[in-house]
Amino acid sequence: MKLQTLAAACAALVSLSATAAFASEPVTAKLQAPVAEKTKFIAGGAMFVCEGDACVANAPTSQTFATSTCKAIASKVGAVASFSARKALDDARVTECNAAAPAKTALAKQ
Repeated sequence: MKLQTLAAACAALVSLSATAAFASEPVTAKLQAPVAEKTKFIAGGAMFVCEGDACVANAPTSQTFATSTCKAIASKVGAVASFSARKALDDARVTECNAAAPAKTALAKQ
């Protein structure tokens, strides 16, 4: 009986720990120029919603906060000013992201 109680307590503890691990902060890309209209797309395994000068993934995966995701955002909606979750991507990596951004004239034609 004590073994069953111990097993149940361990299972409950593991469940609580897993919930905390998956409760991630949103990933936000602040854009250098606002989007013309609300835009949604998947990047880094998460759904980003872009409105105004921000793209936000409210349910990020463990792979969402990455330079490759920042590049995907820049290629879809334009240059990124900052990219952050619990911490911010450093300036050198943000510059690397923006290499994937289309030229401003290409964005104007879309």
